[in-house]
Amino acid sequence: MSKKILVTSTDLMMIQFLVPHIINLSENGYEVSIACSNVGGRMQEVKEKLKASTKEIYTVRLHRSPVCVDNMNGYRDMKKIISENHYDVIWTNEPVMGVVTRLAAQKARKKGTKVLYVVHGFHFYKGAPLLNWLIYYPIEKIMASKCDMICTVNCEDYQRARKFNVQEVRYIHGVGINTERLTISKTSTNIRQELKLSENEILVLSIGELNKNKNQKVIIQAIKKINNKQLHYVLCGKGDQEKELRDLAIQLGIEKYVHFLGYRKDVVDICIQSDIYVMPSYREGLPVSSLEAMYCGLPLVTSKIRGLEDIMKEGKTGYMCKPEDAEGFADRINTLLKNSETRTKMGQYNKEAVKPYCINEVKKEVLKLIVGLMK
Repeated sequence: MSKKILVTSTDLMMIQFLVPHIINLSENGYEVSIACSNVGGRMQEVKEKLKASTKEIYTVRLHRSPVCVDNMNGYRDMKKIISENHYDVIWTNEPVMGVVTRLAAQKARKKGTKVLYVVHGFHFYKGAPLLNWLIYYPIEKIMASKCDMICTVNCEDYQRARKFNVQEVRYIHGVGINTERLTISKTSTNIRQELKLSENEILVLSIGELNKNKNQKVIIQAIKKINNKQLHYVLCGKGDQEKELRDLAIQLGIEKYVHFLGYRKDVVDICIQSDIYVMPSYREGLPVSSLEAMYCGLPLVTSKIRGLEDIMKEGKTGYMCKPEDAEGFADRINTLLKNSETRTKMGQYNKEAVKPYCINEVKKEVLKLIVGLMK
């Protein structure tokens, strides 16, 4: 008889990270159902991708905001799903979904259901705003006792979760980067031709939403400090900080060297053709885009923060700076700008260092977690 698993997350988390794991669990003989909150309007895509690998696909009325009153309806939805089915394991993800699922599963746990909570990055961390600690820390500490295992994707969260009242805490190498998509497409983009740049010019790349947390402004400031006409900063992504970032580039007189490409489906092509990858974030759980850049053979210049400290080795994978240190970012980028051999050496190192984070390896780790809980 197949073992029954329920996986809960937002539709965005499911599409972006969990689909390969659902398929893998199904291929290994598990009967998998999923319950998603429709926060990104991608439930139809979830159904199309996972129809063949799941028994049931449920939509629950949950929102990302913990204070949304409609979350009570989401709790009722989840409780009904769990009470009407006997699951051997419930695997939940993300803060709101994680809390609601664990609360809804309390009776099921008494009957033998095991609950796994995978943390993709606690909202409280070294350097986090005090408000995050006042709100999220006590909630996660209380809720820890309402699952059988907490699994984290970075070491800082792992050490903190070990202090909670939970039976077991484990660590995995993220959710796995999808190596199948990290190849140049048949109709590959020539980004230098698109931007009218020569092969001699150096491309510094960042991929991600243009928001305050991603902190792209510090790289624009660093580009100004370096003041080298061969250096260009390429940003892939959209967000509420785009106007401010464009205005900053104009104010600093370097708008010709800062390129806003918006949302792109060919980011892999652009990544492979770039020279340096930057991630100056204030907060990360485990940064998939940096791991993908490592897989593509790029050296990294990043913030010295949780998540990035897990994948970075100073002087080997690249360099780290404090998020607000424009001078530091300028110095490290300039070092790589002037030394192509160092860029190549770091890129080759990164191709090897990233292997544990690739999807085929992480699928094994997740499967091992599930098997362990079943026992």
